[in-house]
Amino acid sequence: MTLGSRQTTLALAFATLLTAGAVSVPAHAASDGGSTVATPTCKKAMVWDKKKRKCVKVKKSSSLSDDNIYEGARDLAYNGRYGETLELLALAADQSDPRILNYRGFATRKLGRVDEALGYYRAALKADPDYTLVMSYMGEAFLQQGRVGEARKQLAAIEKQCGIACREYALLDGAISAYVAN
Repeated sequence: MTLGSRQTTLALAFATLLTAGAVSVPAHAASDGGSTVATPTCKKAMVWDKKKRKCVKVKKSSSLSDDNIYEGARDLAYNGRYGETLELLALAADQSDPRILNYRGFATRKLGRVDEALGYYRAALKADPDYTLVMSYMGEAFLQQGRVGEARKQLAAIEKQCGIACREYALLDGAISAYVAN
């Protein structure tokens, strides 16, 4: 089999899976400060299990690691499935993991419960004071409350951690600029 025909075969196989609804690709690749990786997003009540390399039912996910739960929840959150995100995060063994707390905050904020979200963000920062993605999301939460000064404090904290060229700085800086322009 030539390289070209192998790529075509793989593309057709993946397209078949997409058409069948067995797996879907996130609207954008997920990133949490590290490398950007596109992971499969599963149907409702399912999550991607890295070990098994397939979607598994959430109720049967007790064998999932917190890493799998976090990654699945992140993908659900980025695809606007906030209620499912919270359900999945509730299964994590370590509820004090700053990544788990961050996405609890993200999903809760997106559901309109900003004060509750800020509590999760504060807990995440208490566990990991250098977690710039939390700072960025917290800044967005402050903007939802009209607290531009607090959002700018988060922006300054991000700048201290990673400078103005990092993704989290750019995200919050853009959000602040858009908010002020309106």
